[in-house]
Amino acid sequence: VHMKASILDLSRRMPDVLRALERNEPVTLLYRGKAKGMILSLHSAGRQARPVRENPAFGLWKDREELRDVGRFVRSLRDRRRAL
Repeated sequence: VHMKASILDLSRRMPDVLRALERNEPVTLLYRGKAKGMILSLHSAGRQARPVRENPAFGLWKDREELRDVGRFVRSLRDRRRAL
């Protein structure tokens, strides 16, 4: 059994939605009567925090020469934005 909630219900019945999540019950989001998504509690989704270094995207740009000095790179981005 799981809860179904319209977009309007999210604002009107948020305490009920949160209680359902505390029970590890998924909440199906409805828009105009059709399921558009689902909210899962972190525990029921089996998600656990993991170190950033284990993320496949970690180090993606490590070989980019312009990023060797991150501070300089960020300043250059800001300078270009100010020039507009």
